[in-house]
Amino acid sequence: MKPEVRTRFEERARILKAMAHPTRLYIVDVLADGERCVHELTEMVGADMSTVSKHLSVLRSARILSDEKRGSEVYYSLRMACVLGFFDCVEAVLKGEASCDRDGIK
Repeated sequence: MKPEVRTRFEERARILKAMAHPTRLYIVDVLADGERCVHELTEMVGADMSTVSKHLSVLRSARILSDEKRGSEVYYSLRMACVLGFFDCVEAVLKGEASCDRDGIK
């Protein structure tokens, strides 16, 4: 494998690894409806602030989320909205309603 090809697949793997946790998948799903502050996300997830902050950091590092500090609050939003299409595909397959091909959901 050529180095540039390896780098591309390593980047893909890094993004998928960042989402490979139920809490992080939930956070991405919640942010699909709009931005939330870290306190809201902590309450919704039902975990302590440090745990949620760690999950947010992983997602932000993978460029899946963006953040903006406003006063004493940090707000998070979905930067990589295209992952929602991936979620739709996964849900359809899990429900046995579809299979995915290169052109989309069938």
